Amino acid sequence: MGECGGSEYRCWEELLPDALGLVFRNLPLQEVLTVVPRVCKSWGRVVSGPYCWQQIDIEEWSLQKQSQPEQLVRMVEMLLRRSAGSCRRLSVSGLPTRALRTLEIPRSEISDAVVETVAPRLPNLTFLDISSCTKIGARALEAFGSHCRNLVGLRRVMHPIDVAGRNACHQHDEARAIARTMPRLRHLEVGYMLVTTEAILEVLARCRDLEFVDLRGCWAVDERFLQERHPGLNFLGPGVDDCFENSYWEECSDDDDDDDVYSWELMDDDEYYAVVGSDDDDEAVWDDGQGIENLEVRFYGGGFNESYAGFDWPASP
Repeated sequence: MGECGGSEYRCWEELLPDALGLVFRNLPLQEVLTVVPRVCKSWGRVVSGPYCWQQIDIEEWSLQKQSQPEQLVRMVEMLLRRSAGSCRRLSVSGLPTRALRTLEIPRSEISDAVVETVAPRLPNLTFLDISSCTKIGARALEAFGSHCRNLVGLRRVMHPIDVAGRNACHQHDEARAIARTMPRLRHLEVGYMLVTTEAILEVLARCRDLEFVDLRGCWAVDERFLQERHPGLNFLGPGVDDCFENSYWEECSDDDDDDDVYSWELMDDDEYYAVVGSDDDDEAVWDDGQGIENLEVRFYGGGFNESYAGFDWPASP
């Protein structure tokens, strides 16, 4: 790399990691993994981080590894680890999914139809995380339960915004789908789902191996009644002091008699503020003698999407 002071050189190593990731993903897989990291430390950090792996396309490479399924699985596992949960697309050929035991796809855009197609290929699945997957429902849960007979752990935790204004009957159907098709469950998390005590009792009656149930934010569930009926079970919630504690939602409601606990109409923008540290702490940030030359600022989300940018700029991890 040349000196940045001269106009004839460009400081490629100082590009934002997101921009470098866009460039590197156009290179062959072997070069990204073996050549780019040796150019400089900043490029090596980009390749080892999530910036290159928001879209993982190794279909061409995987076609050459059909006779080496173990190596193919190791490659996919490594790249998914590097993506740090930011992967939006995975293109691979011949992946032996029958050996898959853990599937974690929170906030995914998958649909019921997709799950019904994929679930039969996952017979050995033991743990499933489909938290905040808002486009699936009871159909998807029945498909997973019917085909993944070894399932012992299910995480279906929602965000309060995910369920605001939704019909509670749909999530009661999800609870009943769990009860009917997942009898071997030992660990269940259904935080903030709109379920009732009756629905949870049905799950407990059919999933007799359950050891732990996370009910945080399930305000329609009678915690004391469940503990009396099932004293040997470990329950978490519904009444747990966390960032979505029940009393907070009650304070935000514009009608004490309104059945919808997720009322937003009285929440003013002026109420959202946070004080981090004191004024002395703020001044100390700038007392290191370095000014703001080395300050790196990144904006995640917001209004600057692809339609504004005019080109394919992936969301920052």
